[in-house]
Amino acid sequence: MRKIGAHVSAAGGPHKAVERAAAIECNCVQVFSGSPRSWRRKPIEQLDTAKLQEARRKTTIEPVVTHALYLINLASEDPALLENSMQALRYDLQFDAAIGGAGVVVHLGSHQGRGWDSVQEEVLRRVATLVENSPPEATFLIENSAGQKGKLSSDLAEIRWMLDRLASPQVGWCFDTCHAFAAGYALGDPQNGAAPNAGATHAGATHAGGSAVDAAPERRGAGGSARGFAVEEIERLALWDELRCVHVNDSRDPFDSGRDRHANINDGEIPHDDLAYFLNLPEIATLPLILEVPGIENDGPDLENVRRLRALVGEA
Repeated sequence: MRKIGAHVSAAGGPHKAVERAAAIECNCVQVFSGSPRSWRRKPIEQLDTAKLQEARRKTTIEPVVTHALYLINLASEDPALLENSMQALRYDLQFDAAIGGAGVVVHLGSHQGRGWDSVQEEVLRRVATLVENSPPEATFLIENSAGQKGKLSSDLAEIRWMLDRLASPQVGWCFDTCHAFAAGYALGDPQNGAAPNAGATHAGATHAGGSAVDAAPERRGAGGSARGFAVEEIERLALWDELRCVHVNDSRDPFDSGRDRHANINDGEIPHDDLAYFLNLPEIATLPLILEVPGIENDGPDLENVRRLRALVGEA
């Protein structure tokens, strides 16, 4: 059985998140270490890890992934924001170690118009400092972005650059299907034809192979870089071995839009067969697949989306 989970509320403690995930038929889970709208966190010593471990034992939920705050920007020029970002990530890495988690998924932030080349060394130095000073059980996971508003890591080559220089078993990455699609990476099978144009849509945009309609052999991604099929680019950059987690989200916006807006599974613009192809690749067969969808009732990931995801991987 595949590892299928969701990002759910941890209100009341991480053990409550495990219970909520189990209630919608998940077997893994993703949480925030505290309120997603605040820098404040309770002291690590006050975490009730015993309750969490008991909930995991009863439900067989495993692993538990932590998502860092969206407020973080490791490329910021604002000293206060940088200090808050570093402090929040120090906490989350300690949290990950304390709960026996599978890593902290991090959006590195935005270059705010300055460009990747102008911030890459600063961001590298800050991540290296965090990892070097974290518990050895903690893992820092860089997430790819859609590229909106200068967000870093929409180009998978940036992640490869970071991983090569950090060269640590405590660092990996997380692939988000919506972000990749929005950044101009086609999720389908390269053998079925060229990748879709920017603006190709879910409805009526499939050919006999089930992949989005072609028109040009190469597109420009949201960040202005040439994009290709996700599977080919991950292979070219030798990124499979460091991939630890997959966020499974459909997209409200068309291919190569540069916009990060998640949709429920099968309700967005990503062609069904393309998403199914990517999720059934043998390279990710053992990785946790985490939903971050709005939910049918707009209350977050739910049982319907979990069942849709299970159907995509042949477990309906």
